[in-house]
Amino acid sequence: MMRISPFILFCLFAVHLYADTTKDSRTDARKFDYFYLESLRLKQNNEPTNAYNLLQYALKIDSTSSAALHEISQYYLLLKKDSLALDALQKAVKYSPDKYEYKIALADLYRETQKFNESITIYEELAKKYPAKPEIHFYLSNLYIRVNQMDKAIESLDNLENNMGVSEAVSMQKYQIYNYIDKNAEAVKEIEKLSAKFPTEARYPIIIGDMYLEQGDTIQTLKYYEQARKLDSNNPYYFLAMARYHEYLGNKEAVVHEIDKALRNNQLEIETKLDILGKYIQNLRQTQKDVDSANALLETLLEQHSQEKELNMIYGKFLLSQNKVEEAKFQFQIVTEGKPDIISAWRELLNIALKEGNRNEVIVLCDNALIHFPDAVEFYYYKGMSYALEKEYKTALEVFKKALDFIPENNRTALSSFYGQIGDMYHYLNEKEKAYQAYDNALEYDDSNVLVLNNYAYFLSLDGENLDKAERMSAKCVQAQPNNATYIDTYAWIFFQKGNYSLAKFYIESALSKSRDLSGDITEHYGDILFMTGNVDKAVNEWKKALELKETEGIDTKTLKKKVQNETYYDGKE
Repeated sequence: MMRISPFILFCLFAVHLYADTTKDSRTDARKFDYFYLESLRLKQNNEPTNAYNLLQYALKIDSTSSAALHEISQYYLLLKKDSLALDALQKAVKYSPDKYEYKIALADLYRETQKFNESITIYEELAKKYPAKPEIHFYLSNLYIRVNQMDKAIESLDNLENNMGVSEAVSMQKYQIYNYIDKNAEAVKEIEKLSAKFPTEARYPIIIGDMYLEQGDTIQTLKYYEQARKLDSNNPYYFLAMARYHEYLGNKEAVVHEIDKALRNNQLEIETKLDILGKYIQNLRQTQKDVDSANALLETLLEQHSQEKELNMIYGKFLLSQNKVEEAKFQFQIVTEGKPDIISAWRELLNIALKEGNRNEVIVLCDNALIHFPDAVEFYYYKGMSYALEKEYKTALEVFKKALDFIPENNRTALSSFYGQIGDMYHYLNEKEKAYQAYDNALEYDDSNVLVLNNYAYFLSLDGENLDKAERMSAKCVQAQPNNATYIDTYAWIFFQKGNYSLAKFYIESALSKSRDLSGDITEHYGDILFMTGNVDKAVNEWKKALELKETEGIDTKTLKKKVQNETYYDGKE
């Protein structure tokens, strides 16, 4: 029987072991390829979650795959996991240090995460290796600016310019840097290079003139502005430049004249016109002649740009400032009809209707505005208030309740305000328990809502219920607004209901001293308190005053007349 030596056995074992290891490696490689390539396919099919999960499996098999690390870094960025993305890209660059794509991605992420020095290091390496790539020099110059290395920023821009020639983007960037570091001569040279390349362009002399104007050198300023005029005498930016020049000299009339020429110029973009109109109109409010000139200009602009509803808005506001309400309304109506998605036009019309006290118009306006802005709760508020003032409390209640569907839960102030209005409506509809529940809801959202606190306290006092709670709420109102006569009157009336007539008299007299206009309610309360403190004659006199006031206000006076006729107090509940 032939014997096998130990050495041969060892060799046979090694070959077997190597074969198994190679087999395992090939299996892992196939698994990695499957997961990685399948993740790319899922990414193409817009299945990012599944693609991300497969990438994680792939990296468990091969954590050194730069391609997979680079790919998963993009998902980390989408998930706002910047630290994980940074770690993945650092590893991708470590394992594939010559891969341009990975280095650029890492440099960009360093830049976006404010790691400017780390980003600069990578860009500097790339600039040496790829000097013809303009984007590298552009990003590098911006990074140098961020770390205040202006000389290096200019050097990078010079390299960029050497590769792509003179361009406005590069020269303007260098111009701004030279201005920043007070190298004015170099700044001028940059713009002069642009002028040489584009000799018919009036913008560049204007830019140089502007720079000299900032330095207060009006002679040089005028020299360059004159160059611009010779190149293009109808250039609107030349007119604006001259307006700046005259403004510096304090020549208001010349400023207005130049701006007027610029705004009437068809070459000037409407966006620029809109930007300068605000300041221009402010300058034209000094005299009636100025105002008339502004009106004429705005009408000319509206003829030139009839589709630009922002002009109608500006004109409408300017007309309002002249108290030309009907003309202003017409301009705002043009906007709501031609471009109803401009909410400010609806608001302007609403404000006018509110000032005019035209409740029907307010309701119609709010209805129309809510078609385009169904979640704009301000329109529900004024619509509901208009119905309430017309004593259509049920309709007002429905409007206020509907608004609750559009108020975010975190807008606690608005929720408190609307629940307060709902409480008031329920009170007027004699649904007392629902009113108090609505007030409680309002105070849950804002326990310092003085309007709700006052109304809640007052209605409790009228019902003679929970007077201690009413007193606490009313006290908060008086503490918050110590000069508010209405809130002090409520406080006085609660003491009256509790039988504390001395305090009631003290506070009602305080309310009367702070009231700007005599109120029928406060005057009647004063009479009631005087009666209870034994001063009947003075009480009757106050009741007579209150009767006259309430009849003027159109308020029911049945109980009050009875007090005057019989010279005695009635609580009005009988």
